This record gives sequence, C-alpha cells and structure tokens, in this order.
Amino acid sequence: MRKSILIISLFIITSNLSAQNEKKSEITKQQSNQVSITDHDKAFEQWMKDHKIPNVGLGIIKNGKLERAKVYGKLQHGTTAPNNTIFNVASLTKPVTAIVALKLVSIGKWNLDEPLDKFWIDPDIREDTRYKKVTTRIILSHQTGFPNWRWMNADKRLNFQFDPGTKYQYSGEGLEYLRKALENKFGKTINQLAGELIFFPLKMKDTSYIWNEKKDATRFSEGYDKDGNKYETVKSTTPNAADDLMTTVSDYSRFLISVMNSDGLSEKVFNEMKTGQVVTKKGKSFGLGFEIYDLGDGNTALSHGGADQGVQTIFFIIPKTKDGIVIFTNVDDGYKVYEKLITEYLGDYGKKVVEIEMK
Repeated sequence: MRKSILIISLFIITSNLSAQNEKKSEITKQQSNQVSITDHDKAFEQWMKDHKIPNVGLGIIKNGKLERAKVYGKLQHGTTAPNNTIFNVASLTKPVTAIVALKLVSIGKWNLDEPLDKFWIDPDIREDTRYKKVTTRIILSHQTGFPNWRWMNADKRLNFQFDPGTKYQYSGEGLEYLRKALENKFGKTINQLAGELIFFPLKMKDTSYIWNEKKDATRFSEGYDKDGNKYETVKSTTPNAADDLMTTVSDYSRFLISVMNSDGLSEKVFNEMKTGQVVTKKGKSFGLGFEIYDLGDGNTALSHGGADQGVQTIFFIIPKTKDGIVIFTNVDDGYKVYEKLITEYLGDYGKKVVEIEMK
C-alpha cells in the first residue's frame, strides 16, 4: 500500500515538474518570438525611413484569422501611429461596394444580370441606347465601356468608349453608376447599405464612406508625396462607391476574412465572384469586384489595389488556404513596400503574384 502511495506521489511530482517545464518552455518560446518580432519591427521601421515611407499598415491573415494588425511610423503631430490608425484606402473601396451588391443578389433583392436603366440612367448617356446593356455583372468586372472618370474626357462628360460587355477597361464611373442605381432602388445611401450588410455585423466601427471629423481627425494617416510634402486631406461628405473609404487595418482585414468565409453570399454568387469574367493579362483576370491571380494547381488569389495622391494600398487573399495580407501606405510611392511584404508573408504564392505582375 505504502509502495503504491509512493509511486502515485512520484507520478504526481513528475507530472507537475513536466508541466512546469512545458510552461517555462512555452514562456521562453513566446519571449523569443516577441524578441524576434521586435527586432523585425525595428529593422522594418528603419527600412521605411530609408525609403521615406511615413506610415505602413500591415494586416496578416492566417487560416482565416487575423494574426497581426500593426501600423508602423508616426502620425503628423509626431506621436507613434496607433494600430487603429485610420487610412484613406482609395480604390479598396470598390470591393466593399461589390460585396454590398453581391449580398443583395444572394438574398434575392438584386439581380446580377438585370439592366440598371430601371433604376438609373446617367443624363450624359441618355441618348446612347447602349445604357440598356449595363448590368451589375458588367460593372463589377469593369466591362462598361466607361472611362475611369468622366473628368478625364475633354468635355468632362460620361460616355461609352466601346460596347458594354465586349472588353475590359477599369472604371470608377462604373461603380458610381451602380451606387446610384442601388440608392434609388433601396432609398438608402451606399454608406447606410454597407453599414447594415457589412460594417455593423462585422463590428467595423472605424469604417465609413464619409469623413467623420470628430473621429477621423485624431487618428488619420495624412498623405504625402515622395518628397515628403503633405497633401490636403480629402474629407468626403458624400459617399463615393469607388474611392475614399476610411478604415483601419483590423477593420478591413475582418472584411476580407468574411469574404473568404463567403458570409452572406450564396454558393452560386461566391463562386461567380471568384471566377474570372474577363482576362486582363496573362495569369490574371477580373471577377466580380476582385482581381484574380492564377497561382497554379487550382489555387487563386483575390486582390485589389488603390492609388490616389498620398495613398498606395493593396491586399491579397487566398480563399483556399484562407491566408492573406493587407498593406496600407500614405505616400505616393508606397508601392515600394509591396514586393518585400508580399513575398515575406505569402511565400511562394507571393512570388507567383510578383512573377505575374512582372511579365
């Protein structure tokens, strides 16, 4: 009996020691990892200084979870940029607008292939009957025939530069056309629709199509040119479906995770969204609201970029693995960080993306 008690006691002591050793090992591992991350951050911040990049917002998604949301650099008044720094993300607005429309399609309240003239006809093209061919699918795959922006035309008017649905041409005007149709149909702004369908359910409290002076001014990443001159801040009071979304790295990363999880999207709509509708270059096409990169072996990456004065942003997500990266910068040549970060965090898939872009 005493021998049995002794054996049990020894077992308990051994187990406790083993558990303590495992705990110490885990703590040591975490501390080592923390040192590694800190060293990496310092090296990256020095790299940013060397390349004159004021702020970089970085979101890392692994296995469908936000592993890291970090903002590097300082804000205009010299304070360290917080991780909830607000960025203008330029054309990264477009995928949000696309998902608003696709969620409405998924619940049967909007038709992907119905001509939009029932809800909106732009006065500039009313005499051109090709407006009857403009659908949500054609808009989200950038096949409207519209210029990027009407102000780029000599007469500043919207026009068709080719027949809708016949080829690819990137167009912010297309997304704005869709916005006006949606707003007329539902009697709500795109900001309200996105709030109901995306922002509120995902707790994206720092995301909006319009400027909030009280909130945005305190945490906003001001934009700069490559020589360090600050641009005047865009403070949109009217939503634009294609541009000027205000958001944070963590908010936008949660949005992308929901996209990969097909939250609120029917299986049919989700599959169409990530299927190329029109080829844009070798290894690359446009789906519904997202650029699609062919990574090989049946794998694809969904992506979109954004560029304005003092704004360079991009993301890549891989639906099959549910990994991704979000990059926000606040300078004209912020794209200089893309290759470094994409290849570091997406590995071989990142290299494939770079290879497609370099061709």
